[in-house]
Amino acid sequence: MLAIVAAIIFGIGFLLDVLGIDIPGGISGVTFMLLGLCLLALHQAGIGAGSTGGFLGGSRRT
Repeated sequence: MLAIVAAIIFGIGFLLDVLGIDIPGGISGVTFMLLGLCLLALHQAGIGAGSTGGFLGGSRRT
């Protein structure tokens, strides 16, 4: 899930960078790209991966 959000953030950052748009407050395309990298790092660490079939999660086979 975080990888999908990161891809969307990368897309927004790419468009802002290509079009040269800066949002007031110092937010630019580079800011979105760094946020996307942070989300990808969290995804690789296993955070937000969803259910892994642990104690209360996952599906049961009967």
